[in-house]
Amino acid sequence: MSKVTIYTTPTCVYCKMTKAFFKEHNVAYEEKNVSIDAAARDEMIAKSNQMGVPVTDIDGQLTVGFDKERLSKLLHLK
Repeated sequence: MSKVTIYTTPTCVYCKMTKAFFKEHNVAYEEKNVSIDAAARDEMIAKSNQMGVPVTDIDGQLTVGFDKERLSKLLHLK
């Protein structure tokens, strides 16, 4: 099973779409809310060199935004 972390904010539509995609495919993930967690925000910026959300880390491979094809590929979904 892949290690999945998603950096989000509560009002982000694409964050909600990504989490719904994970739920639909039964993907377990850790969510880090960068709007209230400064350490998570700094971690996300260090990894992705930008401040947009969502940032999804799947086994060290980053995806910025909701990219269904890339997420499916990284998670080996059909």
